Amino acid sequence: MPASLRLLQLNSAQLVGRLTRDPELRFTTSGLPVCRFDLAVNRRYKDKSGEWKDDTSFIPVVVWREAGQRCGEKLKKGSPVFVEGRLKSKSWETKDGQKRSGLEIEAQRVQFLERAEGAPGESAPAGDEMPADAAAGDAPVTTEDVPF
Repeated sequence: MPASLRLLQLNSAQLVGRLTRDPELRFTTSGLPVCRFDLAVNRRYKDKSGEWKDDTSFIPVVVWREAGQRCGEKLKKGSPVFVEGRLKSKSWETKDGQKRSGLEIEAQRVQFLERAEGAPGESAPAGDEMPADAAAGDAPVTTEDVPF
């Protein structure tokens, strides 16, 4: 296909929000850390009558490898974070046999927006930033590896 006809493919998401519950840290059968948490993201807007309204979305986030382990150890319910990643679709079957599907963010970067407890003398939020993408030599993660 000629370069002029190729479509640009972009799958990127950036979110700032707070964890709705404590993160869930697990390990694959091969020992790979994976952390899952839900992020509450708020949007404030004016309705047709000019009144301010709040809208909250709850977004599932998955963080792999060392960054996932660090998220599981350092974050807790209510922690503010900046998440940068990509949308990923998933499907599953419930215990009663119904098929479900949804979207989640597969984090490529997580930045803690609140300083760590007990950090002496810090006056600004700690920029505890962790790239969450795989190193060039890492094997890809498959759905069989996911322990959820």
